[in-house]
Amino acid sequence: MSGGFQLTGGWMEVIAGVMFSGKSEELIRRVRRAMIAKKRVQVFKSHLDDRYAGGVYAVGSHDGRTIEAIPVDSSRQIALRLDPLAQVIAIDEVQFLDAGIVAVASDLALRGRRVILAGTDTDFRGEPFGPMPQLMCVAEVVDKLHAICVLCGAPASRNQRLIDGKPAAYDSPTVMVGGAEAYEARCRACHSVAPAGDTGQLRLDASG
Repeated sequence: MSGGFQLTGGWMEVIAGVMFSGKSEELIRRVRRAMIAKKRVQVFKSHLDDRYAGGVYAVGSHDGRTIEAIPVDSSRQIALRLDPLAQVIAIDEVQFLDAGIVAVASDLALRGRRVILAGTDTDFRGEPFGPMPQLMCVAEVVDKLHAICVLCGAPASRNQRLIDGKPAAYDSPTVMVGGAEAYEARCRACHSVAPAGDTGQLRLDASG
């Protein structure tokens, strides 16, 4: 267990980071280890993500690994479709879910479940994404993963959205599912966002 300690009872663990940092791969690894340990596991994912093999019915990683999952569009659907015998509940792309996922995950942990949540912690602007900040605050374990900046090779902590090869405007929709054709991993210094309503001029991300 992360941090050099062993947790007992129920708990929450969050795998956070930018795209291409290996979040889904790490979630799959933890789920498979739980299965090897003979734990009853249930996996959910946002229905918005259908990029990989298996579509909305599988969690997929950029390296091609997949595991079956139940697609949902709200925290309520998770509560309604929960297997009462599941000991481990894993949820991928949790940034796309509503704020109610914080209460659902916390309640599951209180009832003795191990809850594994993976998601992108910042949007393309470099700002907190959906329920991820709250989840990271209330979880017992948080692992923040980094990718490699495609421009300078530094640890990447930002999602660079590109439209026709240029940085997206600040007022672009927050949710736009895509892969390498629409996003790059970049560090704070190399990340940029175009001003709202203007894709011709660039500004550095305000957090940089």
